[in-house]
Amino acid sequence: MQIQIKNIRVIDPGNIEGLKDISIKDGLFEAVSEPGQLSEVAKDSDDVTVIDGQGLIAVPGLIDVHVHLREPGQEYKETIETGAKAAAAGGITAVCSMPNTKPVNDNAQVTTFILSQAQKANAARVYPVGAISANLEGQKLNDIADMKKAGIRAVTDDGMPVSDSQLMRRTLEYCKSLDIPVFVHAEDKRLADGGSMNEGLPATVMGIKGIPNAAESVMVMRDIALAELTGARVHFCHMSTAQSIEAIRHAKAKGVPVTCETAPHYFTLTDADIPPYDTNFKMNPPLRSDKDRAAIIEGLIDGTIDMIATDHAPHAEDEKQVEFDQAAFGIVGLETSLGLCLDLVTQGHLTLVQLVEKMAKAPADLMGINNAIVPGNPADLTLIDLDVGWTVNPDAFVSKGRNTPFAGRKLTGAAAMTIVDGQVIYTRNFEG
Repeated sequence: MQIQIKNIRVIDPGNIEGLKDISIKDGLFEAVSEPGQLSEVAKDSDDVTVIDGQGLIAVPGLIDVHVHLREPGQEYKETIETGAKAAAAGGITAVCSMPNTKPVNDNAQVTTFILSQAQKANAARVYPVGAISANLEGQKLNDIADMKKAGIRAVTDDGMPVSDSQLMRRTLEYCKSLDIPVFVHAEDKRLADGGSMNEGLPATVMGIKGIPNAAESVMVMRDIALAELTGARVHFCHMSTAQSIEAIRHAKAKGVPVTCETAPHYFTLTDADIPPYDTNFKMNPPLRSDKDRAAIIEGLIDGTIDMIATDHAPHAEDEKQVEFDQAAFGIVGLETSLGLCLDLVTQGHLTLVQLVEKMAKAPADLMGINNAIVPGNPADLTLIDLDVGWTVNPDAFVSKGRNTPFAGRKLTGAAAMTIVDGQVIYTRNFEG
């Protein structure tokens, strides 16, 4: 199988930027050449798909390092297949699946199952992330080495913090020896104290118990100290507060080996945007103040925030259509992420090159993946139409989840085609 993409603008930070022809064969990039020269390197074959890339942009396949696929155990919310196909519909060629499944991905058997299901799905790649502690209980350290042999790329107790500082230190030392990053869910449960949204005026007006910024930032500061102590790689998930960003900025200046992500909702929305008791705006960490949103954008601009992930968290309707304080935390994000992130370019906060860095290159670096568009590399590619306008319609999602705060939002820019391992796994119908 061979694919030829002609006259397309390629943006691969640190490698290529400009108008190119791309040849893909047998799952690999075969050639990247100047326009009009592709015929000289392509072999004659009836089994060739030719794509006119005029007006499109090709970037290394987007990678989302923070996704909840729910399988095994909660297939009514999402399956590996539906989640991987939703990722492809959003232009995402690979996702890192969080371990809070049922059973928890805390052993090699569950890891092997996830990889098997991902292979059957024939959609976006799935990189499993294993649990730090048995059953996410924060008590007993798992056999991380065995899970790494089975295929995990990182560890986390995401959804639950590791409250025991000694256990976190042991985890960091263990993972440093294995050369895998530790993903941190930074939350002090005692400070969060059963809250449901950001501690501030909107929560007070609605009579909803709030979660202070310190519930996140104090744990960020603790784990920065442990990263400095151990020299292990620490990656902070879903950063939402100005204090956390400032702490990470200082840690990086000192050379502490930390990275972090934020999610589109934290630079797009604030707690003041929450309609009264609308649980589609409930996530953990919660939407913060406008000051925090500004700090997140500044962190993206100055490089403190390395990457953007979705924290895609699908839930069934009956888990959201309840009282606000009883509703499940989380929103879906795979199919809206690219459009929302392109707003950062439109608004002048990031260049397109910088956005590709945060959605493709930095996530690849974190996970030890070489996704450069060069001959011989696996052909994972996202083709983007920057100009297409569309409206978020949850009923049209590929994901089983419909829990989004962006329903009805008008966006510009979307994935036109998603290619994984040299196969076209998604083509957008721009009329639909």
